[in-house]
Amino acid sequence: MLIRLATLEDIEPVMELVAGVVPVMQASGNFQWDHTYPNAEVFKKDVELSQLWVAEIDGEIGGVTAITTDQNTEYATIGWDINETAIVTHRLAVSVNHRRMGIAENLLKQAELVAKYRGINILRIDTNSNNKATRILFPKLGYEFAGEITLSFRPNLRFYCYEKLI
Repeated sequence: MLIRLATLEDIEPVMELVAGVVPVMQASGNFQWDHTYPNAEVFKKDVELSQLWVAEIDGEIGGVTAITTDQNTEYATIGWDINETAIVTHRLAVSVNHRRMGIAENLLKQAELVAKYRGINILRIDTNSNNKATRILFPKLGYEFAGEITLSFRPNLRFYCYEKLI
């Protein structure tokens, strides 16, 4: 498995990955993503900002995530100081063809490496309250539950927030 920064050439396979993941998410009751989000423009912006990472396995994109410092304003409602710099993982997904290979875990470890490289000691992430897999994964990797929020761009959903200090 190779974890690397994505390029514009990766956008099409990333969108194919998302197209495969969304129906599985929705079938499990997780409506965090749909046919409008995330989209190619969001991922292109991530590439341009050098914050989109992919997990490549045998030449295929098996996972994707954006490793950013972008904090949703709603994070403040759980007591986080959104003015302090934190590494925030967004748009984490693993291909339905590459499940149970440790891809999500390795992408989150990459976020930690980016944080250490940049001298940032706070990692943050949120997930839909119905995403059982991430609600198990995040604490396993040392993230602590910090609270529940709503997000303006997904007003009918609840999101759990997690933080890890390194």
